Amino acid sequence: MVNIRTLAAFVAAGVVLSTALAPGPRGILIIGHRGASGHRPEHTIESYTLAIEMGADVIEPDLVSTKDGVLIARHENEIGGTTDVADKFPARKTTKQVDGQAMSGWFTEDFTLAEIKTLRARERLAFRSHDFDGKFLVPTFEEIVELAARKSAEVGRPIATYPETKHPTYFRGIGLPLEERLVALLEKHHLTTKTDPVFIQSFEPSSLQRLRPQIGVRLMQLLDEGADASPARLAEIARYADGIGPNKRLVVPAAPDGHLLPATHLVEDAHGAGLFVHVWTMRSEAQFLSASYGGDPAKEYEQFRALGVDGLFTDFPDVAARAVRSAKKD
Repeated sequence: MVNIRTLAAFVAAGVVLSTALAPGPRGILIIGHRGASGHRPEHTIESYTLAIEMGADVIEPDLVSTKDGVLIARHENEIGGTTDVADKFPARKTTKQVDGQAMSGWFTEDFTLAEIKTLRARERLAFRSHDFDGKFLVPTFEEIVELAARKSAEVGRPIATYPETKHPTYFRGIGLPLEERLVALLEKHHLTTKTDPVFIQSFEPSSLQRLRPQIGVRLMQLLDEGADASPARLAEIARYADGIGPNKRLVVPAAPDGHLLPATHLVEDAHGAGLFVHVWTMRSEAQFLSASYGGDPAKEYEQFRALGVDGLFTDFPDVAARAVRSAKKD
């Protein structure tokens, strides 16, 4: 019944699913980074819903696993900073080695889904609103897929999901592989091809390389600041992925004082290699916005739009929608 309902929601909306995968008539893809995480606690149904209402084309969950193998949306498997787990399970605090780094806290792989569902989300950043702390549940990825289908029908346009495999080598090493569970869930919902409204992203090339023969949806290699983004590396990525997700500083570098430097050729080089480019992450607060924009976050969107990027990850989909879609009309 879940499969039929998911498909039926898109059909009822009368949308062409492939338009969720390219800028098309709506312009640059607006990707709600962890939802509308500048307005609501990240990775909650309420945050994703608000992102869609604000104009996001895509909602982005980071995926980790519970003890019983269910994919849930959290930025990290350590959830002490994003939930009230310390209050409800104080004795579960522990220290682990995750990807070679010692981490102390509470980890999703130590909790069943039933236990996770007793928790409530909290805002991670101190300078953002905490008015909604304690009000929202931690969602499963399946709940997010069903939300995207339901909202697609409501708004009359496709809403894509953009899951990221978080610490996939670590999870595979403890017997909770992410990739196979992710593929199984997408297959259950008939989301398996490049024209379906799904992207999968990862920082770990091995995760994408493992996924490539298993499923046909678009794959995206994340690149952090300082990563090799040479034409030779882009050609390697193009053998197993469809796009790149570079830190925005790989496209527009900044001096040590935060002021911007001339743009690189990364967008042009990536397009030349047949890769789309979705940059991350646009945020409106002074802590994140370069002083070169004079306090106006719209100028950042306008710059990246002019540079030809295909999509933008943003904590503020409302700001993105006003900036890139008003610019398109002009």
